[in-house]
This record gives sequence, structure tokens and C-alpha cells, in this order.
Amino acid sequence: MVTEDRSPVATPTKPGDLPGLRVRIDQDSCTGDGLCVQYAPSVFEFDIDGLAYVKNSDGELRTEPGTHVPVPLPLLTEVRDAAEQCPGTCIYIENADGTLVAGGPQE
Repeated sequence: MVTEDRSPVATPTKPGDLPGLRVRIDQDSCTGDGLCVQYAPSVFEFDIDGLAYVKNSDGELRTEPGTHVPVPLPLLTEVRDAAEQCPGTCIYIENADGTLVAGGPQE
């Protein structure tokens, strides 16, 4: 007997986004180093406070604390590299349920 999985599935906001994979920055830990902006400038950007923030697929800077945006499929490697190389360990790549996929403080 085959059972159907009825788990909620997050859908991307735009074609090309990874379903359920999202990224956010914890500005309290951001050092303003800028590696993320160098790796993926269409996803990360500095605001006037010198800290990095995420941008949605329309390029709108999201400055609200805890805001996350979908990870664009073509930029998965760049976003992951930004999270792994961030000196402030402030970039979090998460599944839709909030489980950490990459980035953040490593144990």
C-alpha cells in the first residue's frame, strides 16, 4: 500500500527559486565585511548602517529583522559560499521548516 505524503510544501515566489530553501542574515552578528555582497550581489546588499541585508527577487532590500528570501537556484553555490565564508557567521540558509542547511555558527 502506498501512502501519500501530505507534508506542507513551500512553493517558490518566482520561477527559479528553490522550493522551501531560504536565506536570512542576523544583523546583530554581521561584521559588515562584505563577502556576501561580493559572492551574490543580487541576494545580499549593504544598507546605510554598513550591515548586509537580503534582497528579494525584485531587488528590494529587506531590512526587517529576521526577514528571509528564497534562494535563487542559479545562485545556490554563491549563497552557500557566502554563508560558509562569512566571518560573522550571520548568514543562515534554512529549509521552510526553519532547519539549518548551511551557515550560522558551527558547532
